[in-house]
Amino acid sequence: MPLFKRNPFGHILFLKKWIIRIFGLVSHGRYRKFNSLHIEGSEILRNLPESGVLFISNHQTYFADVAAMFHVFNAALSGRDDSIKNVGYIWNPKLNIYFVAAGETMRAGLLPKLFAYAGSVSIDRTWRSAGKNVNRQVKNSDISNIGKAIKDGWVITFPQGTTTPFKPIRRGTAHIIKTFKPVVVPIVIDGFRRSFDKKGLNIKKRNVLQSMVIKEPLEIDYDNEEIADIVTKIEYAIEQHPSFLKVLSKKDAEEYLKEEEELNKKREFWSS
Repeated sequence: MPLFKRNPFGHILFLKKWIIRIFGLVSHGRYRKFNSLHIEGSEILRNLPESGVLFISNHQTYFADVAAMFHVFNAALSGRDDSIKNVGYIWNPKLNIYFVAAGETMRAGLLPKLFAYAGSVSIDRTWRSAGKNVNRQVKNSDISNIGKAIKDGWVITFPQGTTTPFKPIRRGTAHIIKTFKPVVVPIVIDGFRRSFDKKGLNIKKRNVLQSMVIKEPLEIDYDNEEIADIVTKIEYAIEQHPSFLKVLSKKDAEEYLKEEEELNKKREFWSS
């Protein structure tokens, strides 16, 4: 690989590789030593194409979720079955893995900026800014960049756009799926909220069993399925549909339905 070869976003791959290597070595113990990560579905990752893949997942921390996925993806591609034992796999990481993240989060300090160089596709959220609710138009450049990343490799996105569980799926993810037609792979995670702080940088509790389940790609009729149907399919796939709650209070149900209705009306990337 030429020393200064760049990816479609202008990042130098040699530098990106070393950032992933260093962060991989530093973070490995968070999932193997201080806590235990249970993995299912590594073989699915090895059967995916080199590019054109969109991973959809529930979200529990800002950074620990994505870091764990980088470990699991690279370990699986190195031949490990449902394990990240022996961190040597990080020496030759897959360099076309990206993750969609809020721009303001990835610009908030040196560490997030380094994380961003490792693979962030930063977007300006249309519903939230500086801790306040907003309602603004999506930037076409953000959508274009997500499409560019999907074309180049694997992209991780969190379609709820928040670490709060059982919040409605944002319809923009369904629009992206219909527009760019990627292979859509659901991932369900658990335990990260209990073991890390909200940012996912500090260990909050040790000896927590974390889990990551990679599911088979979704069957989607990109041309004929409605946006609402894809949204529902995503909810069930990442186990964030209200039916997965054993008990949903009347207040929570009303709040959920209200937010979902508002999202359907105001937070579309394109009209359906």
